[in-house]
Amino acid sequence: MRPLASLLLAAAMAVPATAQTVDRIRSEGEIRLGYRQDAAPLSYVDDQGVPAGYTVQVCAQLAQALGRALDLEEIEMTFVPVDTSNRFAKVADGEIDLLCGASTITMSRREFVDFSIPIFVDGTAVMLPVGAETTFSALNGASIGVRSGTTTEEALGNTLTQTGTEAEVVTFDSHEEGLAAMQAGEIAAYFADQSILLFLNAGNRDFMVMDRLLTIEKQGLALPRGDDEFRFLVDGALSGLYNTGVMEGIFRETLPGVEPGQAMQWLFRLGPILP
Repeated sequence: MRPLASLLLAAAMAVPATAQTVDRIRSEGEIRLGYRQDAAPLSYVDDQGVPAGYTVQVCAQLAQALGRALDLEEIEMTFVPVDTSNRFAKVADGEIDLLCGASTITMSRREFVDFSIPIFVDGTAVMLPVGAETTFSALNGASIGVRSGTTTEEALGNTLTQTGTEAEVVTFDSHEEGLAAMQAGEIAAYFADQSILLFLNAGNRDFMVMDRLLTIEKQGLALPRGDDEFRFLVDGALSGLYNTGVMEGIFRETLPGVEPGQAMQWLFRLGPILP
């Protein structure tokens, strides 16, 4: 049986769009950007209540490039908050033009939305107390945490099965709740994207984030499925941002002190598309 979320997305996709995205942006001079409020350092709200993070800044630069490509004197960027339960539905039903959050590109998601060329490479990692054993066998009988509704939850379940680890998986509505459970000793480990764990654990000497990744996941900007003209413009603009070094500059600005891993270094080189 297909999950309810999948059925709702399918229903949304069955409703034809009244206008292509490029036509609407050109006529209204506005682009609607969905963003996560709780996926730092990629997409979150800063202390001033302003959308921030790597993917948010990528979208801001991308919007300006799209405005120039469409010969707009200026383009208005409207940021729309989304969460893990509605982010793809908001793309599918046309409420947002681009999803500027931490979104792994998967075939199942591509049933309902399209994705841009990759803008980030991340993967599932684990945060443990300093000095803890780092094998999965050490988690047998323990409670471990993960954010609900994410590819990390699925990857963790697969890994537990493959390793024969019998642990109680506790799901949380936010990463902050997961960190609080770690600090309270309620869970022995917390699983999430490595970039998110590094951000959560910054300056904390009680926990460590493991280098080993359980998955390697390409992330892109979700956009309306079947809108070839819009995707062409988005991919072309992103290629230009890679080619001019803007993408790497955004990485270093929004993730200060973090050196891009090997996969990200290759992405900075492979991102540009030949004209």
